[in-house]
Amino acid sequence: MTDDEPRFEALDVPPDALEQGGIEVLRAAVVDGAVSVALRRSFEDPATWGRLLVDLARQAALVYARETELSEEEAFARIRAGMEAESLDPERFN
Repeated sequence: MTDDEPRFEALDVPPDALEQGGIEVLRAAVVDGAVSVALRRSFEDPATWGRLLVDLARQAALVYARETELSEEEAFARIRAGMEAESLDPERFN
């Protein structure tokens, strides 16, 4: 592979998933500044996706707190604000 060829930088599988098994339910990548997603329905109740998304947001806030000057609370508040703004965009559902 040459330096000018596209490449994908995948994350490692979480250690507990390697040890105990499981199924991947979500994969997201940034491609040309846009999010590209693959997912499985995975849960009987769609509300479980809400809990999963909140858990992802909390984990992302923790990473921001570790890697930037933002506190975990500030990062989580910014993530929630972004989610709220995106959910109010009527064009997203067309």
